[in-house]
Amino acid sequence: MPPHRTDPDAPPGTDWHAQELLLMREVMKLVGRSLAPAFVLREMMHLMSELLGLNRGRMVLASEAPMGGKLSERTASIRHAYGLTAEEVQRGTFRWGEGITGRVLASGLPAIVQDVDAEPLFLFRTVPRDRLPPQTVAFIALPIDVNGATIGVLACHRIRSRQRHLNDDLAVLRILATLAGQLLQLEQLVAEQTRQLMARNAALARALDSASARYGLIGQSPALLQALSELERVSQSQATVLLLGESGTGKELFARAVHLASGRHDQPFIKVNCSAIPETLFESELFGYEKGAFTGANAARAGWFEQAHGGTIFLDEIGELPLAMQSKLLRTLQEGTLVRLGGTREVTVNVRLVAATNRELAAEVQAGRFRQDLYYRLNVIPIRLPSLRERGDDIRALALHFVNRANQTHQRNVNLAPDALARLQAHPWPGNIRELGNLIERLVLLADHTLVTAETLERFMPPMPGNALTPAQPGEAGQVRDYQSVRSHSAQSLRDALAQHQGNQSRAAQSLGLTLRQFSYRLRKAGLR
Repeated sequence: MPPHRTDPDAPPGTDWHAQELLLMREVMKLVGRSLAPAFVLREMMHLMSELLGLNRGRMVLASEAPMGGKLSERTASIRHAYGLTAEEVQRGTFRWGEGITGRVLASGLPAIVQDVDAEPLFLFRTVPRDRLPPQTVAFIALPIDVNGATIGVLACHRIRSRQRHLNDDLAVLRILATLAGQLLQLEQLVAEQTRQLMARNAALARALDSASARYGLIGQSPALLQALSELERVSQSQATVLLLGESGTGKELFARAVHLASGRHDQPFIKVNCSAIPETLFESELFGYEKGAFTGANAARAGWFEQAHGGTIFLDEIGELPLAMQSKLLRTLQEGTLVRLGGTREVTVNVRLVAATNRELAAEVQAGRFRQDLYYRLNVIPIRLPSLRERGDDIRALALHFVNRANQTHQRNVNLAPDALARLQAHPWPGNIRELGNLIERLVLLADHTLVTAETLERFMPPMPGNALTPAQPGEAGQVRDYQSVRSHSAQSLRDALAQHQGNQSRAAQSLGLTLRQFSYRLRKAGLR
């Protein structure tokens, strides 16, 4: 800033130098408080007006250049202003080279108009002449540069008869224009980095979606990919989807995947477990009830179908639905309407149904436990979910997923050794994914060491199918064994078991299908201790 010159015409008591210092100090405070240009630049022009009398300040910034367009086709408009109405800001658009502002944009040189009335290039586009003071009005416009290119203009009005040297105003405005350019450049850098991060996140999300975690479904086995392919082909339709398969195969996740892949993904997803609803409550839960419909119905309540309006409703274990409710469900699916319990008015609902069952519905129809017409209405698009036995290649990925989730939930740091993962892959998992997830959570909570080997894992493994009386491993509880007489094992068999396990009674008892207490009791009865 050049040395301050005292204005001989300034009114007594006016200290312009102090005003300039105050303005710069307040602007720096604004920058320290927020790097958001919209806030800082507007307040900067507010201070220009209040402290130095540079009124109707505006920041005219260039718009994006048209592809292959000429320089004269570029435009700039007011983005930040103080002392202008919304209508005046709206009018403040200029082409390159148009008027005083356009010339500053095109040339990159400052412009000073001593009298706007005497300058034919001054357009009065933003503020009409009758809205300006009757005195002689000057106009100052300075370029805002970023990386050597003019991207905008800092401009303001100035009463020419004002008691302050013009060069002093120009010196302050040059500093403020430079600061504005730095703030705008910083905004561009932050915006570019944000765009890059968003693009990277989108790429990672696409990679996850296309790899092993589409819709939260872990795995790459052919059986899973086949089910996913069928799901995605029908997701955009409105047809009912019937998920078939064993219990524990992840029907709820598949149902949610149908919802997420459809055009209803922003609408509600309501899940209902039919096996968990008492038979007397089915109608009120699914279709709602009116006030006074039964004792305790103090207010009307929308049922699950109404709550799912516009979205998807998932009816799990639909084979448990009572016959009386099956006819009402069929009517709702066919007509898109329902009547609340205790009501008379029909309510229109727009819901996509996804149903699931581990029962053979065709057999249920033959046995008279399931309506044939409802069965055909549900069986529009049946998708069979593979059991975990059919997804052997996915067991490793699923196990690691469950370990990470359980570690985060329970603040543990348990890991699976390669031989433990191989042991998990060898198990047939009759309870499917649910059984695997429960085992992993139990393992994370109870494991004594952070690295779980196959030997440690055996203590937690469930019995193999067809061998429900498998002897319990040491420390495992809750399994059922056949009652055995105290004379079930000869003294020699007890000796052989001890010899085989180097005197370790726990392992000897395990090899014979006995608990340690039972083994010790037989040893005493046989006189071996």
